Amino acid sequence: MGISAHLARLRALIGHELIQLPSVSVVVVDDRARLLLVRHVGDQDEWAVPGGAVDLGESPAQAAVREIREETGLHIGRLRLLDVLGGADYEVTYPNGDRVAYVTAVYQAVVLGGSPRPDLTEIGELGWFTRPELPTAGLNRFTRALLRATGQLS
Repeated sequence: MGISAHLARLRALIGHELIQLPSVSVVVVDDRARLLLVRHVGDQDEWAVPGGAVDLGESPAQAAVREIREETGLHIGRLRLLDVLGGADYEVTYPNGDRVAYVTAVYQAVVLGGSPRPDLTEIGELGWFTRPELPTAGLNRFTRALLRATGQLS
């Protein structure tokens, strides 16, 4: 879905300056204990955990369910909060120059239904990975730090 109207108004005022935003990251696990990773459109070299910003008036858990549905077509449930993370590893500079320091609520969830498909707006590709495959999967810095912090990656 891209940038919310609220964030677009903020960006109009502050330009590309670093801002801190609440977000969610979701470790989606299928019935074979594989983790769902995504590749963002325009950044096809690195894999990431799916997620996104928490919208105004939305709880982090609601944001997690919405983001996964929008980006991957999957319906998730049994959300379990794993951690809340922030710091230098969770700062991102987007291709347009926007800088964001995310504070991300990390959930684990299972697939309840839906057909996995990238939205092709934000997500260009989906992939399922076993834990032994993660160290060589070409993870971005944010995802590598998140998976280490939550015990998914050693």
